[in-house]
Amino acid sequence: MKIRTLTPRNLPRHELLGLRAKAMPLRVGLAHAGEIIGETRNMLRMLRDDGRIVSLPKNAYRFIFELPSGEKVLVDGRILVGRPEERLKRRLRRW
Repeated sequence: MKIRTLTPRNLPRHELLGLRAKAMPLRVGLAHAGEIIGETRNMLRMLRDDGRIVSLPKNAYRFIFELPSGEKVLVDGRILVGRPEERLKRRLRRW
C-alpha cells in the first residue's frame, strides 16, 4: 500500500484530525481557530485556542487548514460533507 503525503490537492481525501484550522462562516457568524479533534458526517469538532470545544457544521463554513509543511489551504466545507471513511474512498471532482 502506497502512503501519500498530505498536499493541497489531496487534502479532502485525507484524515483531518490533528490539523490546525481556521473556520470562517459562509454567512454572518463567528470565525473559529484551533485544532480538529473530531469528525462526523456533517460536523467537525474543534478545540479552540481558548480551550473551548465547538461543533461546526461542515456545510456552513469554509476552512483554512494548515498542513504539516506550513502551507495553508482553503477548502469549502460542502466538499467535506460525508462520513470520513466514505470521503476517503470517493472520487472528487476538481475543487
